[in-house]
Amino acid sequence: MQEYLSFYINGRWVRPEGRPTLDVINPADEEAFARISLGTAADVDQAVGAARRGFASFSRTSRQERIDLLEAVLSVYLRRADEMADAISKEMGAPLGFAREAQVGAGHGHIAQGIAVLKAMEFEEVVNNTLVVREPIGVVGLITPWNWPMNQVTCKVVPALATGCTMVLKPSEIAPVSSMLFAEIMHEAGVPAGVFNLVNGDGPTVGEAISRHPDIDMVSFTGSTRAGILVAKAAADTVKRVHQELGGKSPNIILDDADLEAAITHGARGCFNNSGQSCNAPTRLLVPRSRQDEAAAIAKRIAEATVAGDPRAPGTTIGPVVSKTQFDKIQGLLEAGIKEGATLVAGGPGRPEGIEKGYYIRPTVFADVTNDMTIAREEIFGPVLSIIPYDSEEEAIAIANDTVYGLSSYVTSGDPERARRIARQIRAGMVHINGAGGDLAAPFGGYKQSGNGREWGRYGFEDFLEVKSMFGYVQ
Repeated sequence: MQEYLSFYINGRWVRPEGRPTLDVINPADEEAFARISLGTAADVDQAVGAARRGFASFSRTSRQERIDLLEAVLSVYLRRADEMADAISKEMGAPLGFAREAQVGAGHGHIAQGIAVLKAMEFEEVVNNTLVVREPIGVVGLITPWNWPMNQVTCKVVPALATGCTMVLKPSEIAPVSSMLFAEIMHEAGVPAGVFNLVNGDGPTVGEAISRHPDIDMVSFTGSTRAGILVAKAAADTVKRVHQELGGKSPNIILDDADLEAAITHGARGCFNNSGQSCNAPTRLLVPRSRQDEAAAIAKRIAEATVAGDPRAPGTTIGPVVSKTQFDKIQGLLEAGIKEGATLVAGGPGRPEGIEKGYYIRPTVFADVTNDMTIAREEIFGPVLSIIPYDSEEEAIAIANDTVYGLSSYVTSGDPERARRIARQIRAGMVHINGAGGDLAAPFGGYKQSGNGREWGRYGFEDFLEVKSMFGYVQ
């Protein structure tokens, strides 16, 4: 078993103040493969102190120094990409090829995009006789999830480094090994002592301590809406800035003039991707009522062609979900869908046939779903697709917006102008039109209970910057 019992603080590996440990479970076989230490508020204090001391000098580094640093990080990251893929596959169950191409690839993309943004971004502007400058906000606390480990670590760490902030990272205790490897990468790349610090631990202890800490100036959190509310409450007493990227229940509107085969195939695969463990997954499939049976048949074929199995085996499409807690939650929601009257088209409760161990979920499709059902309201975070029929374009838009979430959404039409018109009416931070993918230079984030602030590209820099007006500076 691998042991990761130290934290990375002030440029070195240090033993924690306390001695509690936690086994890291491989969800594919339910066996522990690593062990970490669980931090305390005292460990957070030590890390924040190092970050505060480091800020004094790092905040004054030049743009070129930070570009050079990020380029060094990228070089080491790429060299250790196979190690990173292996760690992610073991800790959260992603198929090894997917871990390498998509999971590790997301980190590569964010680092490269951050370098490009830093090279072009203007940090000063003249307004009348005033110089307006954007300065690093200070010490930031970064709390990241388990579902896309390097995606979320890099899209927080990179803008923090690029803007001159120092930081304390708390990765998910469920999938911490990739972040321990990332700390090694930061050290090898020559990140100055105190700039990047990592403390493992759980949310109620380390997450709470970061959120409350008076010497942390901003908290960037990605996770569930429930946990995000707790972070915001803990941060309120010190009036620190809070950036949150939270849950989603994204609608996928297929219009009556769309190529149904192509649109359903794309949407269903997007729902099942990463074992359904993506906050922006298109989990609510809205189709014209007259074509629901046809849509369900297509989705059924995709579900049955999606192979849930060993992440190391060739031919596996999706791996397990991350933990027993997630597995049990999803099983309960599948039962709720059946009990509330949805039609089970494919999949359903239980593990896939032939699998006796591991947190595997059967790729599942429900039809005849109404938007008041539990499976249409709650974020399932598993490979579960809910087909909701509608009778008019106006009803489709109303159903799409009838959710507490507003992270992402999808619209497909044979008429691009019609798709664009509907996209403007959806209350969500992102809309994918006619199958378009994401754009790392564009903002990622949501409306309503999906959070506040934005990540990715230059928009992801903004929460890490304060704005200062120097009146009369320009004569």
